[in-house]
Amino acid sequence: MDAEVIHTEDSAAVRAPAIEVHGVSKWFEGADGGGLTVLKDIELAVEARSVLAILGASGCGKSTLLNIISGIAAPSRGHISFGGVPAKDFSEWRTISYMFQEDRLLPWRTALRNVEFSLEAGAMPRRKRHERARAALQLVGLTGFEDSFPYQLSGGMRSRVALARSLVTEPRILLMDEPFSRLDAQTRALMHVELLRIYEMKHMTIVFVTHDVEESVVLADRVAVMSPRPGSVREVVDIALDRPRDPTHPEVTTYIQRLRALI
Repeated sequence: MDAEVIHTEDSAAVRAPAIEVHGVSKWFEGADGGGLTVLKDIELAVEARSVLAILGASGCGKSTLLNIISGIAAPSRGHISFGGVPAKDFSEWRTISYMFQEDRLLPWRTALRNVEFSLEAGAMPRRKRHERARAALQLVGLTGFEDSFPYQLSGGMRSRVALARSLVTEPRILLMDEPFSRLDAQTRALMHVELLRIYEMKHMTIVFVTHDVEESVVLADRVAVMSPRPGSVREVVDIALDRPRDPTHPEVTTYIQRLRALI
C-alpha cells in the first residue's frame, strides 16, 4: 500500500508506514475462568514496499498476529493502522491479500477458476475475470495449465496457483502465513525466487510468517523475531544485504546464526 503523507507540527512531511501494530495483545478466556495470553504488547512498523518476516518458534503467536493484521481476528488490546489510518476506519481492505499456509484450492475447479474465485465477490464481468486470472497465472509461470485441476498439479504448482489467486486482486499488501512450509527444499527455493521476482515487478508490501530462519534472511528486508508465548517482539533485525542472497554465503550465514541465537 502506498503510504499516506502526514504533516507534523513543524510542517515537515513524513511517510507513515504501510502497516503499524500499536500495543497489540491477544488473549483467550477459558471456560473455567482462566485464560491464555498469546500476544503481549506488540509494537511493529512495516515500511511501504518492503518485505518483513515475522520469525519465531511454533506457538509464539506469529499466525495470530498476521490474522489480526489482516482483520480476520480482533486484538484484545491495541490496534492496527494502515498508512496512518486506524483499521476501524480503513476502507480499502480489497487492497490487502492473504496467502494461507495450505493452498486451499477448490478441487472441483481448474487452476484458472481457482484464481478467478478471488474476483467473484465483486461486479467484475466474467470476461474481465478470465483475463485477469490468465495474466496472474502467466505471472507465476503457469501458462498452459489454466485448465488443469489441483490433483493434476505438483505441490509447487499448487503453491503457484495459490500465489496467483492472492495476486489477481492486485494487492498493495500481501500477507503470507508460512506459504512454502509444505514444499520440499528445492521447490521452496524456486518459490523464493519467484516471489522476489514478482515483488520486484509489483513493489508490494509483503509480510510473511515463518519459523525457517534461512527463509527469513533470504527473502526479507527486516526480520521481527518473536519471543515464546506470550509472543512479543524480541528484536527487529535489518538484513543489510543485496538480493539475491545465497544461503551459503558467509554474510548470509552470519545473519542466520544471529537470528537462531535470538530465537
